[in-house]
Amino acid sequence: MNPIDFSVLLRGDYPRMIANGLVTMLELTALAWLLAMLIGTLLALARMTTSRVARGLVAAWVEYHQNVPMLVQVFLWYFGVAALLPAELQVWINRHGGEFIFATISISLAMSAYVSEDLRGGIRAIPRSQLEAARALGLSYLQSFRLVVLPQALRIALPTLVNHTVLLFKGTALAMTIGVAELTYATREIETQTFKTVEIYLFTTVVYLGFSLLIMFAGNLAERRWALAAR
Repeated sequence: MNPIDFSVLLRGDYPRMIANGLVTMLELTALAWLLAMLIGTLLALARMTTSRVARGLVAAWVEYHQNVPMLVQVFLWYFGVAALLPAELQVWINRHGGEFIFATISISLAMSAYVSEDLRGGIRAIPRSQLEAARALGLSYLQSFRLVVLPQALRIALPTLVNHTVLLFKGTALAMTIGVAELTYATREIETQTFKTVEIYLFTTVVYLGFSLLIMFAGNLAERRWALAAR
């Protein structure tokens, strides 16, 4: 039995591969999270309208993205949707990191369904009288939602939003399946070259665990600060 030796991670080009993988992982997480929050907010607002068509479309969107494995969605975008695009657009995307682009799109769209449901639950928990009071003060419907309803909905939905942020962060590892050189991809390449399976994947496990705990800590801190501000 070979002894465990973590120094392999410091040899040759491996530190650069790990560093680049970390940066790519964080970039993918940040971009997908921002898009998921934006799209999810719009979906939540559409779900709360009086339009049956809008509510039905959003409900179908949520059902699809919550019940189809994220890996399948990543493959659908990369191998399916990409093939339907005009040839000129395909060339442009491939020249500008097509794997990263489609990974960002697929992960953000998948998580937008969860964000929309989180925010919808937060919005429904707010008394309608607050929206009516904002309208009585002269605010438009969108202004009332943006300035009065949405901040409170975010506060209410924060715990579930944090959980789904962790889910999104972990989901970025799926990007390796289409060639995105994030952390899991980099560590797999190192493991293939060194055969140091325990050391490589134990290191990766600690990194993912550390960032997940950091996200949860930041969420708990924000929740406590909001609670103090509300007193």
